[in-house]
Amino acid sequence: MIQQVEIILRERPRGFHLVTREISEQLPSLPQTGLLNLFIKHTSCALSINENADPDVRTDMTKIYDRLIKENEPYYDHVLEGADDMPAHAKCSLTGVSLNIPISKGKLNLGTWQGIYLCEFRNYGGRRKLTATIIGE
Repeated sequence: MIQQVEIILRERPRGFHLVTREISEQLPSLPQTGLLNLFIKHTSCALSINENADPDVRTDMTKIYDRLIKENEPYYDHVLEGADDMPAHAKCSLTGVSLNIPISKGKLNLGTWQGIYLCEFRNYGGRRKLTATIIGE
């Protein structure tokens, strides 16, 4: 069985946001065994799996990314969409736009301390759209 659904995440400010529950609530019933692929349909945000317990991890990740890839660098050519746009594209390329998560016993098989992050790299990115592809039996 292969199934696809569209998921829309609510708008969030720049930063790393735990969205496991919001995604799970929009998924259909999952097969007993399979794989979930999540693909985010944007080039200025990303998806990641990381710590789901301590919110300090998410604020620290924001600080790290903002330090690694700065705004207003004089060598950027792509500047028409604002100071946060080109850095957002670079951060997206470094992080990635898709995740593969195993499905076991009808549930996402994430580790105890793992959650799905929306990595929002724009100051005002808007609602974000994902395609979820479920493969399973």
